[in-house]
Amino acid sequence: KELLIGVTNFFRDPPAWEQLKERAIPALIASKPKGSSLRVWTPGCSTGEEAYSLAIVFKEALDLIKPKGNYSLQIFATDLNRDAVDKARQGVYPPNIATDVSPERLKKFFVRNESGNYQVAKDIREMVVFAVQNVIMDPPFTKLDILICRNLLIYLVPEIQKNILSLFHYSLNPGGILFLGSAETIVSHIDLFTPLENKWRIYRRKESLR
Repeated sequence: KELLIGVTNFFRDPPAWEQLKERAIPALIASKPKGSSLRVWTPGCSTGEEAYSLAIVFKEALDLIKPKGNYSLQIFATDLNRDAVDKARQGVYPPNIATDVSPERLKKFFVRNESGNYQVAKDIREMVVFAVQNVIMDPPFTKLDILICRNLLIYLVPEIQKNILSLFHYSLNPGGILFLGSAETIVSHIDLFTPLENKWRIYRRKESLR
């Protein structure tokens, strides 16, 4: 707890999430057979805001494109801090999340409890599985369509950053999406990923001879 930086928000960098909703997710769905289930991993999930943000954006993307067939999303959200993971599972957040979450989203995807706090709606919570995990040492999740790791790499030394980006490439399906934080890049791994939306750090996995 002394070492980890657990700061996170819903929909941090809103334009990046809009690109994910309007461009990246529809492209993934278009490439999948009808009725597919997409797999996502968000390491360093902290108290869960990012994982739930993705679940909400996925629902909105489906409403936007109205694909034929039922598509679903399974999110694996992991963190080293057990207390943060326990809080994430509950999905209960204070009233000040209204700063980051629009009134429309609050009404549609959250339930206000007697204490005035917001709890993520059940159908959104059921899309996410939370677990304690050390991204550096434990085995990764694999066969992923999306991998969201925002503002974790910046706290790691370059050598570990390199190892983790290679691990992420291994974990993603061909054409899978990698979504990083605004201060993170894949400069040292241009052979592994290609920009889908470079400004907002959204990349697509490409085949590598490495």
